[in-house]
Amino acid sequence: MPGDVVDLIMQDHREVERLFDELKQNPDKRPNLLPVLTTLLTAHSRAEEAEVYPVAAAEAGEKDEVSHSQQEHIEADQLLAELANTDPESTQFETVLQNLIDAVSHHVEEEETKVLPGMRSNLSDERRIELGQAFAASRKQHLGEQPGEMTRDQLAQQARNADITGASGLPKDKLQQKVQREAEE
Repeated sequence: MPGDVVDLIMQDHREVERLFDELKQNPDKRPNLLPVLTTLLTAHSRAEEAEVYPVAAAEAGEKDEVSHSQQEHIEADQLLAELANTDPESTQFETVLQNLIDAVSHHVEEEETKVLPGMRSNLSDERRIELGQAFAASRKQHLGEQPGEMTRDQLAQQARNADITGASGLPKDKLQQKVQREAEE
């Protein structure tokens, strides 16, 4: 049975950090570990975006932090897609991996010092457990999705989370461009 959403998110963070260490220290394991990393990180991000961020913004008073975190997710998704398309045996892999590690580590540190403490103090235990169930179910549903492969609804959710205006009526390709452009600014 899933528990507190804050604990579940932090467990995923530790697992991603463990996978980063494995990828750095064991180049021979990269072809097998890379799909695990992309699957976990993508599912984790999509579940946060769909279930956690809207609640953190609306109920826990973390609107500005959620907007910033969403923009970091968009950047990490781009870096993860680049890593997934880089030959694990190439010299470029180390650089792309380090860029992803730096971006995700920064995001995790901010999320664990700003968003998650706000959720812990501003949401009841029952609400965090309810949110933990929704997060776990959403993460399970998104397993197998890959970075960069998003539906229009997922892009629209990213735009709402990042507080990007003028995105609601855009077709998918224009919405994706707008979300990426706003994240880069």
